Amino acid sequence: MKPTRVKICGITRPEDAALAVELGADAVGFVFWPRSPRVVGEAVARSIAASLPALVARVGVFVDADPESVRRIVEQVGLDVVQLHGAERVDDYRALPVRLIKAVTLDGDADVEQAAALPPHVTVLVDATDPVKRGGTGRAADWSRAAALARRRPIMLAGGLSAENAADAVRVVRPWAVDVSSGVESSPGVKSREKLLGLFASLSEVA
Repeated sequence: MKPTRVKICGITRPEDAALAVELGADAVGFVFWPRSPRVVGEAVARSIAASLPALVARVGVFVDADPESVRRIVEQVGLDVVQLHGAERVDDYRALPVRLIKAVTLDGDADVEQAAALPPHVTVLVDATDPVKRGGTGRAADWSRAAALARRRPIMLAGGLSAENAADAVRVVRPWAVDVSSGVESSPGVKSREKLLGLFASLSEVA
């Protein structure tokens, strides 16, 4: 089994980004949704993004944002990937000069079919259902349906992942990548060194 890629999301501090990368993170996420407790300013995100190694993906998380506003932030911050976490139509963002991730929830078999039918250039991220907070809730996604989707296309798995359950999630779902936020925090937007260390240690068991 290939090592699972890791995205650490909700980054607001340079020291957290540096530690995540040191431990092996393949991507870091910056939340630009104003209603998130992990929202980060563009200037701070740009500074952190500029400090990252070239091969670490810089991901911007947006919820129902105007495509042109997203484009402006992509250019100003230096993002490599845009993660759409609302009710957006991916076709509206196809002109962006970056890769796309689309967050989905799998509440029924029809949701699995809908996610499987997303364009192949879009990476699917499976998260827990929460129409208010959108992400970073600490609640688990439906691993069974996520596994069914992962057998059909590469997916990222989010939703309540931490050192305690990430290895089990990888064994059950077999995702291409995991996306972790609240499970490695001491408070929203502030990552815990101990929890980050624990997460990467647990994932190394299934690498």
